Amino acid sequence: MAAALRLARAAGRRGEVPVGAVVVSQGRIAGRGANRPIGARDPTAHAEMTAIRRAARAEGNYRLTGATLYVTLEPCLMCLGAMVHARIDRLVFGARDPKVGSTSLLRKARRGLNHRFEIEGGVRAEECAAALRAFFHGRRARARRAARS
Repeated sequence: MAAALRLARAAGRRGEVPVGAVVVSQGRIAGRGANRPIGARDPTAHAEMTAIRRAARAEGNYRLTGATLYVTLEPCLMCLGAMVHARIDRLVFGARDPKVGSTSLLRKARRGLNHRFEIEGGVRAEECAAALRAFFHGRRARARRAARS
């Protein structure tokens, strides 16, 4: 999770929502990703998607069986779908996302899926949430200053 937090902070410095993700396979980081939908002009350029794509290339396989995905924010439905298709074995996330976090939906829909994986939430949650709060606090402060100018 420490590597994912570093990636999240770097994304925040670039003006992206600070979310970072790493895929660990066979005891090493196989793929890294940080949010970049704004910079990439790509709505699918979430940290999880980037990390999964890079891990699949590194592993030479679109199946990432045995891998764990660590991400600083609870994934959205798109990212969870990618995890199912990649056959990720385990998801570990930090802060919950009450707006678009989808792990509760996945838990309800598991019977119909062809792949299931372990989900662990709340790992270093306060640290992950603090990075998000600081980012949005700074964004709101800049907007207020701009409105006064």
